[in-house]
Amino acid sequence: MGATSGAVWGRTEQQDFRSRVRGTLLGIALGDTLGAPVDVLGLDEIRSAYGAEGVLDLGFAHGRRGAVTHHTQLTLFTVDGLIRAQVRRDTGAWHPPTDLHRAYLRWRATQRDWGPDERRREDGWLAREEWLYARREPPRSLLSGLGDEVMGTLERPKNPGELGPEAVARSGPFGLLVGWEPQLVAQLSVECAAQTHGHPVACLAAGAYAVIVHALARGEDLDAAVWGTVALLSARPGHQAVVEALQHAVNAVRLGPPNPVRVEELAGDGTADGLLAAAVYCALAADDVRLGLCLAVNQSGPSAAAGALTGGLLGALHGETALPPAWLAELEGRPTILELADDFAMEMTQGPALHSPAGSAPGWLARYPRA
Repeated sequence: MGATSGAVWGRTEQQDFRSRVRGTLLGIALGDTLGAPVDVLGLDEIRSAYGAEGVLDLGFAHGRRGAVTHHTQLTLFTVDGLIRAQVRRDTGAWHPPTDLHRAYLRWRATQRDWGPDERRREDGWLAREEWLYARREPPRSLLSGLGDEVMGTLERPKNPGELGPEAVARSGPFGLLVGWEPQLVAQLSVECAAQTHGHPVACLAAGAYAVIVHALARGEDLDAAVWGTVALLSARPGHQAVVEALQHAVNAVRLGPPNPVRVEELAGDGTADGLLAAAVYCALAADDVRLGLCLAVNQSGPSAAAGALTGGLLGALHGETALPPAWLAELEGRPTILELADDFAMEMTQGPALHSPAGSAPGWLARYPRA
C-alpha cells in the first residue's frame, strides 16, 4: 500500500486544507455530542422530552453539556495513528493498518486505565490527555475487537458478523489523506474497519464514507462525491448493500423537504450502511450545518453516530467557519481536537520539514514517536 506524491502545497491551499481538517474533526464531534443525550431514545420519546421539533441544541449527557462519546475518541486516535504512520515510514516500515491498530489499542487503554501513564513516552501526547480516559459506553464490538494484541484483517476479521456503525464513524480521517488516490483511501479504511467490525457491509460502508470525505476535502460538491464513491465501490465484491443505500439517500432528497421520517427509513435498523445513507441524506438536504445535524439526530436510530457522520461530511464540505460557534464554545475537548487537526494538516502539507530518515525535529518525535 502506498500513496501518491500529492499536489504542491501553496499557502492558500494549505489554509483551505487546514480549515477542512478542522471542520471535519470538529463537525464529527459536534454531531456526536448533539446526538449523545438521545442516543437510545426513539423519535416519539425525543419529541416527548424536547418538544415537537425534537433536539435543537446541545443537551446534557455524561454529566455535562457538550460531552462527546467513543465516536469522537476513536476518530482522534485514527488521526494520531495516521500521523504516526507517516513518521514511522522514515524507518523503512510502511504498513498503516498496523499503526492504526496500535493507535486503537492506545484508545482501548483509555477505557481500562484510570489515567495516563507518564512513564510510557512511546504513547505520544494524545494518550496523555486525561479527558479521553472517560468511558462513554463503547459497544462490546469495540472492546472485544481490541481486546487483545491480535489485529483483525480482511482475511481474519474481528467480529465478522458485526454490522454496527462504529467503524464508519471513526473513518472520516482516512478521507483527509488528500494526496492519496481514492481507491487507496477506501482500501485502508476497509482494512482498519475489519479490526473491530468484520462484516463486509460494515467494512465497505467505512470505505465509502472515507472516499466521500476525501472528495469533499479535495473541493468536490457532495452530490459528485457520492456518485464518484458509488462508481468506485461498484468494482468491489459485495458492494450491493452499500451502493443501494447511497443511491436511496440521493433519491430521497428529491422527494420533498427534509423530514425525520425519511431519515428513519434510510437508517433502518442502525446498521453501518443505513447510518451512512442517513448521514448523506441529511448533509445533502440541509441548508446549513445546524439544520443538517439536528435532522440527523432526531430519529430512532443511533443518534450520536448519525450526528457524527453527518458532521464529518458537512465539516469537510464547508470548513470550520460554517460550524455553529455557540456549540463549539461548549464542545468537550475542543482544544485537543484543534491541536490534533493542526498537527495533521501540518504533517500532510509540511511533513518533510518535520521529519526524514536523515534528521527530524525532536519536538515532533516526542509528540509522535516512531515506536
